[in-house]
Amino acid sequence: MGERSPRSAGVEARWVVVTVAIMVDRAYPRRWPAYAMAVLFLGYALGKAVFAVQSRLGFPGGPPVSAAEAEGYFLDPAVAQWTAAATGVLGASLALATVTSLGRWLPRGVMLLALAGMLLAVGGGALIMILDGFVGLGVGWQWHHGVLGIVVIGLLLATIRSYETATRRRVAG
Repeated sequence: MGERSPRSAGVEARWVVVTVAIMVDRAYPRRWPAYAMAVLFLGYALGKAVFAVQSRLGFPGGPPVSAAEAEGYFLDPAVAQWTAAATGVLGASLALATVTSLGRWLPRGVMLLALAGMLLAVGGGALIMILDGFVGLGVGWQWHHGVLGIVVIGLLLATIRSYETATRRRVAG
């Protein structure tokens, strides 16, 4: 009772190995994180463009910027917001380049360096949203902004990992 033939044990062992290999080996490229990042970047650019037209600092749905802070800002609010909108379009373009033939045409090192720079810049802003949303730094971000910051960092890391995986040179062996 309960004994198995060597043949059935071998079949089970192979299924276990295949199942574990599928669960562990997640090293295949995914496109959806890059598309999600592009949508987020374009939303960021649109929000910044709206505030640029109004010559206001801040972001729709974000904490309000006082008149005193806006007055003391080193750039004209419209110029600052149009510049930020341009960086949003640039970020969306870079995210899309990771999953298009253009991104495969560009040198891998240049793309990875640009993605690392994007991770530092975007990750820094997201970290401020996370800390202020959950701990409270005094900026005015709420808990849901902190959740968005976590999602953004996760999507950006997934985009970078996917690009790195897709462009990795395979070693024969």
